[in-house]
Amino acid sequence: MTDTTSYDVIVIGAGPAGYPCAIRAAQNKLKVACIDAWKNYDGSHAYGGTCLNAGCIPSKALLESSELYHRAQSEFGAHGIKVGSLAFDLATMQKRKAQIVKASTQGIAGLFKAAGVTAMPGHGRLLSGNRVEYTSLDGKQSQLTAKHVVLATGSVPMELKSVPFDGKAVVDSWGALEFDAVPKRLGVIGAGVIGLELGSVWRRLGAEVVVLEAMEQFLFMADQQVAKEALKHFKKLGLDIRLGAKVGGVKAGKGGVTLEYVDASGQQTVTVDKVVVAVGRRPFTGELLGDGTGVELDERGFVKVDHECRTTAANVWAVGDVVRGPMLAHKGKEEGVMVGDLVAGLVSEVNYKAVPSVIYTAPEIAWVGLTEEEARKTGRPYKVGSFPFLASGRARAMEAPAGFAKVISASDDDEILGVHIIGPMAGELIAEAVLALEYSASTEDLQRTMHAHPTLSEALHEAALGADKRAIDFPNR
Repeated sequence: MTDTTSYDVIVIGAGPAGYPCAIRAAQNKLKVACIDAWKNYDGSHAYGGTCLNAGCIPSKALLESSELYHRAQSEFGAHGIKVGSLAFDLATMQKRKAQIVKASTQGIAGLFKAAGVTAMPGHGRLLSGNRVEYTSLDGKQSQLTAKHVVLATGSVPMELKSVPFDGKAVVDSWGALEFDAVPKRLGVIGAGVIGLELGSVWRRLGAEVVVLEAMEQFLFMADQQVAKEALKHFKKLGLDIRLGAKVGGVKAGKGGVTLEYVDASGQQTVTVDKVVVAVGRRPFTGELLGDGTGVELDERGFVKVDHECRTTAANVWAVGDVVRGPMLAHKGKEEGVMVGDLVAGLVSEVNYKAVPSVIYTAPEIAWVGLTEEEARKTGRPYKVGSFPFLASGRARAMEAPAGFAKVISASDDDEILGVHIIGPMAGELIAEAVLALEYSASTEDLQRTMHAHPTLSEALHEAALGADKRAIDFPNR
């Protein structure tokens, strides 16, 4: 192999961190190539990584379809809408999902072309001296050089040794999006974001769903007031959530798949037809690094980076799921954009204190900043205001009164420390809170910001007022 082409920037990976990085670098008048090795179930190549092909986008498509079906069953009557005999067509749902995914991934190819990014389907491997070994889809190899190399290879589902994937009865999150029939009994291992979203999809469509979570605390990463409210609604939906359930093995038989687990009561078993393992994801660095690159990994396999996503090797950067921090597409995107500016000599940064999280269940759950538990641990005096959607005219009109908005602020200087929402459109409402944290806004700033009426956003406004016991539309306590 000999050097064939030199670039200013080579990005390895075209997921939600890699493709924005490549586009931003090209917008900054740099010569950019983006190498991507993603393969779909049928072996075809597509840009967008896990998010667009097997995660964020397809899961939201099925969540939307299944929620509409569930609402038609349980809610439309309250609106005076009579639907008569109700049925769903899973094949049509899956076809719609595939069309949405295809449009999204093809869109990236168009964005690359418009920005002037050289798109290179295939596998990229970092070598020493900022060289990249490129293997095209037809197996041909060449070497490229670049002033800067950005690693953006994302993550893959974690597998339990005691419950290995077989692609049929025991699947990962991608496999759970590809079911061609609703399983009568579905087991989900892990009550995190992925497990709850997938469990919600199939429960709405009629599956009996049991969720086994090893931790005793439900949604430990969320504000616990929100977590308790969420657990109540998941149980109402019919999810059988068993906490403190440590899975130790799996046995396949004629009657289904039997999961063995231990909880506070001792050894237990549950038999299901399908099992989804959703216990988290790990950084994907397989065959990414050659000898002598100088790029170091930490004890968990993440690429070591500083606050600007510089690795331990000169002019080598890493962004997205392959580095520290929450594995969120939007966090990766902002890191990619930041690096796309930094390699061009511009000033840029990511505010890691203002990274929102969203769970797209019903009701939706979203938060940014400190939970009340975290605020308490800081020792800094704080105040809390909350407002229930039950008191929101818009939420009642939508037949969606579940949940509340919660604002946590410092008592000394009134700075907003965290915002937590469980309720309708929480994933959209949280954007205002992210902006507030980005600009270090105070509770008073939010109180004095006029909100249109009637809107769901008024819940956040009233929660801010409630922090100072000045709420208008809910009794001050």
